[in-house]
Amino acid sequence: MSKQCVTVAGIDCGTNSIRLKIARVDAGGMHTIVPRILRVIRLGQDVDKTHRFAEEALERAYEAAREFAGVLAEHPVDGLRFVATSATRDAENREEFEDGIESILGVRPEVIPGTEEADLSFLGATSVVNRGDLPAPYLVVDLGGGSTELVIGGDGVSAPTTQVQGAFSMNIGSVRMTERHLKTDPPTESEIAEAYEDIDRHIDEAFAHVDAGKARTIIGVSGTVTTMTALAMGLTEYDHTLVDGHRMSLDAAYAVDDQFLNMTRAERSEYKTIHPGRIDVVGGGAVVWNRVLARVSEAAKADHGTAIDSYVASEHGLLDGIVLDYGRRLLAQ
Repeated sequence: MSKQCVTVAGIDCGTNSIRLKIARVDAGGMHTIVPRILRVIRLGQDVDKTHRFAEEALERAYEAAREFAGVLAEHPVDGLRFVATSATRDAENREEFEDGIESILGVRPEVIPGTEEADLSFLGATSVVNRGDLPAPYLVVDLGGGSTELVIGGDGVSAPTTQVQGAFSMNIGSVRMTERHLKTDPPTESEIAEAYEDIDRHIDEAFAHVDAGKARTIIGVSGTVTTMTALAMGLTEYDHTLVDGHRMSLDAAYAVDDQFLNMTRAERSEYKTIHPGRIDVVGGGAVVWNRVLARVSEAAKADHGTAIDSYVASEHGLLDGIVLDYGRRLLAQ
């Protein structure tokens, strides 16, 4: 006899942050038990340059894993899935990281390809789209520290909301852009121009795989997107209940992205809306977000004559997709 519900935990370990969520999954969807816990660990510190995890970065990851182990001890689960993404894909000493995490949590990290990361991000982001009237197809943009996924799906006619039609993972993100290009504080015009050129090359490649022009709704997920949305909303402190599901005009997004891209790190630190662990890289994220929004809007206008003029920010992305997908697979056993 199949189970009616399962309790599962998911861990999303990215280039800049690590997140834990525990939820019950049943036929009705996902029901949160322990809301998302986020720690900024900068696992991808210098990985773009050295292709190795720094020892201090590994220790930050282990410290977070030990904290998560304590939470899991208080909330028994039927299964735990630990997913690692961009930085771990690139690190030559990833086995050391995998061994260390396994010794703490009892599960080995799964280093998933960018295509699976894109699929899971889309699943998480679109699992809640029925709360509002968002026209399909949806383009989900998951802008992380090391990579940015573009995923389009749900054609609004024959395809289910969560069906992916195209996906591509670009090797650009807030940490990579900062370390690769935006080295001055604040960044120079030439550094920003170089970052734009780099981003455009990656977008050109992504658009060969993802028909982004078909999109009617852009859904942005990840810390960069939600942080920049909160700043554009004028929030003095971050409030996920206000940010989640908020529709933001592209003009407002461009303005705030440019503003914070050109600030010094000291100036950014005055804003409590920005997590302290994002202050130095939020400009790198902003430059990626600015360019993706502009290029997708242009592609939509070229495709069906109407430029997209807004996006929807979502707190639901890869982590939600990990938990929901894993729970469904356990239910099917």
